Amino acid sequence: MFTIQDYVVPGTLEEAYGILKAKRNNTILGGCAFLRLGSQRIGTAIDLARLNLNFINEYEQTIEIGAMTTFRDVEISPLLKEYFNGLLPQAVKHIVGVQLRNIVTVGGTVYSRYGFSDLITALLSLEAEVELFKAGRVSLENFLENGSAKDILVKVIIPKTAKKAVFNSMRNSQSDYAIVNVAVSKEGDRWLLVAGARPQRAQIAKEASLYLANSSLSSEDIEHAANLATSELTFGSNMRASQKYREAVCKVLLKRAIGEVLACE
Repeated sequence: MFTIQDYVVPGTLEEAYGILKAKRNNTILGGCAFLRLGSQRIGTAIDLARLNLNFINEYEQTIEIGAMTTFRDVEISPLLKEYFNGLLPQAVKHIVGVQLRNIVTVGGTVYSRYGFSDLITALLSLEAEVELFKAGRVSLENFLENGSAKDILVKVIIPKTAKKAVFNSMRNSQSDYAIVNVAVSKEGDRWLLVAGARPQRAQIAKEASLYLANSSLSSEDIEHAANLATSELTFGSNMRASQKYREAVCKVLLKRAIGEVLACE
């Protein structure tokens, strides 16, 4: 159970950022789904509810998802179902239940860089960017690797491309966290193979992606690309699965996802 000394609902991002920076333990509230599992002592809790950050907008070159958009909004969005084979709705629809998906926010998940996140794996395969209030736009890949100084995530920006993409995951039960998740995307000859919940943060298997792009996409090539991906990425053990089990499952999921992407064309 976390505790809060003070609670504010600022009217502007500038005001929210000023409060955030004023004290080390001041914290932005997302949906609080994961925050409530800990015992954090928060000085001032900053609720972004008045900043109109709950949106999914389409522009000529991009699709933008506001930080306060919930997973349920992503899941049922007609716009997101139109693009990338419905990758993003597919990635969030198995997360626990509708009640949780109604409160978990895109910004809370992405800014926290959760290793178990299904959404982050899918966004990485689409080469998404994040917009931070002070730091501006930065690639999601860079943000996952390096984080940022204390800042506010405003929105996620996805290039509106013709990518074909597929998300797969393995769970012990329907409502559990993923043991491993993967997302595979293809645009032209360019492939991106991404694996997350290893249990580390999602990461692109760059060597395997490049190999696949230059291959004839035979069954042997796909098998080799999956092996390359699991050899260049690191895996770990925790209460849900061992390192070796994750590696084995990841190979299967990647091969399956590559085949499904090819079937989309």
